[in-house]
Amino acid sequence: MRRVIGMSLAGFGAFLIVAALLLVGYVSGQVVKYPLHEYLTTQLRGTGVSYFSAPLAREVSGATMLTTSTVKGDAAAGNSSTAVWDEFTYVYDTTNKVPFEYTTRRFAFDRRTAQLVNCCASNVNGNSSIRQTGLVGFLWPFGTQQQTYQIFDPVLNKPQPARFAGTSTIDGISVNRYVEQVPPTRAGSQTLPASLVGMSGTGMVTLPEFYTGTNTFWVDPETGAQLNTTQVQKVTLQDSTGAQRLVIFDGHLDFTPQSIQTVVNLDNSARSKIALLEVILPLVLGVVGLIALITGIVLVLRRRDDQAEDSGADVPEPALGGR
Repeated sequence: MRRVIGMSLAGFGAFLIVAALLLVGYVSGQVVKYPLHEYLTTQLRGTGVSYFSAPLAREVSGATMLTTSTVKGDAAAGNSSTAVWDEFTYVYDTTNKVPFEYTTRRFAFDRRTAQLVNCCASNVNGNSSIRQTGLVGFLWPFGTQQQTYQIFDPVLNKPQPARFAGTSTIDGISVNRYVEQVPPTRAGSQTLPASLVGMSGTGMVTLPEFYTGTNTFWVDPETGAQLNTTQVQKVTLQDSTGAQRLVIFDGHLDFTPQSIQTVVNLDNSARSKIALLEVILPLVLGVVGLIALITGIVLVLRRRDDQAEDSGADVPEPALGGR
């Protein structure tokens, strides 16, 4: 009976040890992913912003601008490897109580690497011909490395390099800092009255639009969560000589404290789940499995020793003396 119990314990212990190794090496990679269901709203705020207001038909300066971005997951369109989210961004001048712009975006991405996938009716402002590549832009890979990543820039509608620029901490969480530096780059064109941009004539003119930006991202390398961001961006219209004709937008925007706290709370929850799957459960299973394995082996070996002693006791001793 002791031998049966020992073998059972040893087998159970070996099973727990294998399960612990699988949790670390395989299961966590299948479970730890960006969700299919998501609903999150974040905001950036900037003061002293200059821009051209279409509702006011004039350039505005010294405005406080609030950018509100809401993402919602389309779970039915996703699967075990790919998530599909919709994003709506609304930029509002809180000083003059007028809207600046709104944009929409639908994107699909790998749930582990945050790399964009060209599928599932992806589009930018309804334009499905724009091919979205690189990282999502506000999501990063699980296990983010200290290297340069290509991230999708929704102003240029193409990926741009975000270079690793050091480390810091946010609410006690160690983060990597990445900087996307965009030199003056053509981002399209706009057609508007010549008089509006100080050019002669009464007709319409089409001028190229140029975008300059320095966008900084603070990322938790364990979860890929972007805990903070700043945007320093300028968009202008220029004539054929390169002279600036109109400032479309010029401002410095920062994540609001409330948004930072919201994302940090989500990140702490994700970190706890990862720790449970990759550290706590494997450790508990490994320790219990090792104890069971050792106990089982000891029971089996003791049984063998007992049998050896019993067999030795059954051998008759030689008779001494004669009849």
